Amino acid sequence: MRRPGRGRKAGASHKDSAARHEHVARGIALRIASALFFSGQAALLKFAAARGGVVAPEMLFYRALFGLPVVLAWVTFSQGFSSLVPQRPSAHVGRSILGICSILCTFQSLILLPLADATTIGFTAPIFATILSWLILGEPVGRHRWLAVAIGFLGVVVVTRPGGTHHALPLAGVAIGLVAAFGTASVTITLRKLGNSEHVAAIVFWFFVGSVLVGATLLPFFGHLHDTGTILLLAGGGIAGGLAQITMTASLRAAPVSVVSPFDYLQIVGAMLLGWLLLASVPTATTLIGAAIIAGSGLYTAWREHRRRRTPPVPATQALG
Repeated sequence: MRRPGRGRKAGASHKDSAARHEHVARGIALRIASALFFSGQAALLKFAAARGGVVAPEMLFYRALFGLPVVLAWVTFSQGFSSLVPQRPSAHVGRSILGICSILCTFQSLILLPLADATTIGFTAPIFATILSWLILGEPVGRHRWLAVAIGFLGVVVVTRPGGTHHALPLAGVAIGLVAAFGTASVTITLRKLGNSEHVAAIVFWFFVGSVLVGATLLPFFGHLHDTGTILLLAGGGIAGGLAQITMTASLRAAPVSVVSPFDYLQIVGAMLLGWLLLASVPTATTLIGAAIIAGSGLYTAWREHRRRRTPPVPATQALG
């Protein structure tokens, strides 16, 4: 005869397992949505630059201006305004300065490079984060991760297509893209420390506020009048950016970082497709090969960290908010 207690335990265990699977599936779906929104943001801003001559400081301002209401709505209905109270205001200022410099370089690389190449080079941020975590945080980095770092930079060389041919990418765009990735990695290190005392809603919200203020300060020097179509593209980019931050954050609440972070690389696929559809920019074979190498190095690093049961490096997307 079966004991009643055992039946209840088995049933509870089955329900817990089903709930975990449901949460993981939701986390993956949210992360895929986040990747699509980030791809959409980059494509719309790139299109605005190609169509209306929008420059990086304008992208900074309009992205934050149109994304801030989305973030505020998210805070209002899910986080509560108490989550916006900063515990260390000076740390938010430092994080915002670093993040704004990084995102300005990111937007400038979008202007100078094809969409797919700019997005691919941006994904060297986890590689730089590995190096900085060793230099600044003193985290041990084994030979497997150093190998992944070397392979990732090999991917950059492939994407860059050096050699002076007409197919080679402009060196200024590549350099700015790498500086942006380094800045994103630096923000990642900052977020690891800031996250110990600050709510994620406060980190995202105050960065958007800082971006609006800095962008508004730069507009008199760099801004131009734009037609309605260009403004709509900028608005769409800002809203997509806000939604990307929300879905990315929500994915982390539903599933572990090691499970959802590999789906960030769908941004590269999205950038290639949207660059082709919106800008008639067909990715070259070297872009495809280099993207595969960089994504492979990042995925291998995340897998190694998962095996070591440590938190994997924060993906590049997280540093933008």
